[in-house]
Amino acid sequence: MKRRLTEEDRTALAAIVGPERALFGASISEDYAHDEMERVRSFPEALLRANSAEEVAKILAYCNAERIPVVPRGAGTGLVGGAVAVQGGVMLDLTSMNRIRALDAENMTVTVEPGVLLMELAAYVEARGFLYPPDPGEKTATIGGNISTNAGGMRAVKYGVTRDYVLSLTVVLADGTIETFGAQTVKNSSGYSIKDLLVGSEGTLGVIVSATLRLIPKPQACISMLAGFASFSDAIAAVPKLIGSGTEPTAVEFLTRRVIELTEEYLGRPFPRFEGDAALLFTFDGSEEAEVEKRMERAAELCLKEGAIDCYFVDTDERTDAVWKARGAFLEAIKASAGQMDEGDVVVPRAEITAFVERLAAISAESGLRVEYFGHAGDGNLHVYFCRDGLAESEWDARLSRAFDALYAHAAELGGTVSGEHGIGYAKQQALRARIGAGQMALMRRIKQAFDPNGILNPDKICYETEVLP
Repeated sequence: MKRRLTEEDRTALAAIVGPERALFGASISEDYAHDEMERVRSFPEALLRANSAEEVAKILAYCNAERIPVVPRGAGTGLVGGAVAVQGGVMLDLTSMNRIRALDAENMTVTVEPGVLLMELAAYVEARGFLYPPDPGEKTATIGGNISTNAGGMRAVKYGVTRDYVLSLTVVLADGTIETFGAQTVKNSSGYSIKDLLVGSEGTLGVIVSATLRLIPKPQACISMLAGFASFSDAIAAVPKLIGSGTEPTAVEFLTRRVIELTEEYLGRPFPRFEGDAALLFTFDGSEEAEVEKRMERAAELCLKEGAIDCYFVDTDERTDAVWKARGAFLEAIKASAGQMDEGDVVVPRAEITAFVERLAAISAESGLRVEYFGHAGDGNLHVYFCRDGLAESEWDARLSRAFDALYAHAAELGGTVSGEHGIGYAKQQALRARIGAGQMALMRRIKQAFDPNGILNPDKICYETEVLP
């Protein structure tokens, strides 16, 4: 497409939002040229900060008529170039649409605008006795971004992912039409579930301007446990039995000694001591503390039976802060050690995690890149980081390409796929095509065509054959 803005376009777009919320050319900060991972870079020609669904509708109607690309953007915390304006055009900043509109206590729902931060939503509903279960690690991400990528997080093993909690979405379509999909009901079997198709579509089918989300009662007790194992394979081997034991862990994370050491150096504070080279970090929650403790104790017994060296109950505020602050800093700690890194958030069947990690050592040796990893043992979602460590850019790019090809190929061999929760965006399209085939990619493009016949919505993402950025 690559339709460049004219002076007439700039005047018309600025009139929709007002000149104070319209930036053009060199006045746009470099922060808007990339997401958190920074490897995919391209500046938008215009940055428009919308305050309402009506403004979004007017912007899309104009851009659709004029064939101008539009990229919706939240907090910019993505990792696959999904909110990067690879064809220039308009970047639609939705962070000012950050109002929590209503909480319906009787129906246990909350209605929010897309710019509400995950941490703001969590604090709001928990203060009123509820829990929004999806718990991605990046708490400064927006709800709109979480919905657009179907974010998961640590509590997915018990509660599921974002799609499981979206009851309805109000969306502006490419031509400026405002539609609401889904309903504020527990059950809905009324035709195709367009709402579920929009979840995870990364702004390629429509722009989310409001969402009604399902809540659950806030658990009255929540306790964590750290179990140390001699090796990673010992730790992972225990997971299927624990998942099937009836102890109902809310989260099951795996940690390696190496990542913990990087995090201790990064934070300047020690992680709680455990024996062995790997650990499982569990959370248990429920309505009664005695019942939660009973399940945790049973899980500890199972861990010890399955080879754990020790089990450490994280049952005080101080211990909880030390453990979970460290867990939240893993990504930044790895990044600090590497200078630059790139990530794959592959997912494989739980039983194949050990085989996958064993292959990582070979990928590291073959590519010449340091590899660090951690992730969600309970659902098979691994976060794998390739570290630059001072390599020249051309060498880094060549090695990284080989490493990702091997990573995704091995995940596919084990019955996995290329993304568990971060989406496809710009960076993973070729990997997705290799995994699902040309037929499914063509079907996705036909769906895209039905929603966005002029191709203005976040072009070159998910299912397009992309060009290499200049």
